[in-house]
Amino acid sequence: MSEAEVHDVARRGRVAAVGLATATRALKDAALLSMADAIEAAAPAILTANASDVETARQDNTAETLIDRLTLTADRITAMADGLRDVANLADPVGEVVRGYTRPNGLRISQVRVPFGVVAMIYEARPNVTVDAAGLAVKSGNAVLLRGSGSAYHSNLALVQVLADAAEKAGLPSDSIQLVPGTDRSSVSHLLHARGLVDVVIPRGGAGLIEYVVTNSTVPVIETGIGNVHVYVEATADLDMAEKIVVNAKVSRPSVCNSAETVLVHRAVAGEFVPRITSALQAAGVTVHGDPAFAGQSGVVPASDEDWAAEYLSLDMAARVVDSTDQAIEHIRRWSSGHTEAIVTRDLEAANRFVAQVDSAAVMVNASTRFTDGAEFGFGAEIGISTQKLHARGPMGLPELTSTKWVVYGDGQIR
Repeated sequence: MSEAEVHDVARRGRVAAVGLATATRALKDAALLSMADAIEAAAPAILTANASDVETARQDNTAETLIDRLTLTADRITAMADGLRDVANLADPVGEVVRGYTRPNGLRISQVRVPFGVVAMIYEARPNVTVDAAGLAVKSGNAVLLRGSGSAYHSNLALVQVLADAAEKAGLPSDSIQLVPGTDRSSVSHLLHARGLVDVVIPRGGAGLIEYVVTNSTVPVIETGIGNVHVYVEATADLDMAEKIVVNAKVSRPSVCNSAETVLVHRAVAGEFVPRITSALQAAGVTVHGDPAFAGQSGVVPASDEDWAAEYLSLDMAARVVDSTDQAIEHIRRWSSGHTEAIVTRDLEAANRFVAQVDSAAVMVNASTRFTDGAEFGFGAEIGISTQKLHARGPMGLPELTSTKWVVYGDGQIR
């Protein structure tokens, strides 16, 4: 795919962004509702396109966890449509006054939320990201360029055609939602070098994709990160609660970034909890990769540094016994990807220390890591989960898809 073809898409998005920036909430919400109805109406065609992608993935011996991410069902399409409707019900961030004041000289100064302009999404496998990104971009007044992986090309093509047509019929500018042409890395490279045409790039996927985008982009990047996620069972933990949280965090959907990859257990409760959680995880089909304290349990695979560093995205979990909360925090700070960590405890001081010293985008106290999600946080759909510290961190909803501008009103003041 040539640079000219990719940059032409970006130029058309830039034209659309001008109209989107001043679109009213009523218009944007009407478009979102039309988009939701349209993908439900087009479900048979979308599922047919997705079945082609899934069949190709199976022929390529793709891992089942990745096929799960790729696969659409009637229920998942309904959920995507409902996500668009949820976004329509959210407050419009554009025009929100972040802060405002009047200076002694009479100047009225305000900092106001405005769209970025053109947002490019580069992502792997999951076609639901296509819908989430389109919906959030429309609501926040941004034109969106969607570059999914080649493995989901037919699914994304079908979705974008339906979404873009519905948005335009509702009155949004043509080219508000576009699929970036091409399925090889060259089109990604051309997109990353569209500085001046694209305002921000958001990668969403595995470590390799994110590293490639961050390293090669001349366009500003909001970095979403992989999920090497930990659950720490502290000495005072309610062990019934701990078992439920660990199993849910690992098993409920192991192929997503907020699933737990490592469980840490305080030595004070290890005698009871290690065999208990090993048995519970194995009963759910999980292979436990354990330190010597866990390796004595039947079926446990000895762990190495590769396991502490792993984002498995599968029914595998690393496990270690620690001597103290400080040691648990030290382990997390060394190996975590900065996504989400959880502590299970009845000790408020331990909880507060864990929250203060663990340097991740989200920290849970007595709750599953699976709650790190835009919908679960009440944002509606999310554009991704940022593990960086500039502009946005954690689940990114509508406000994170805006920048700000300063607006100053005077009555003839000069400096």
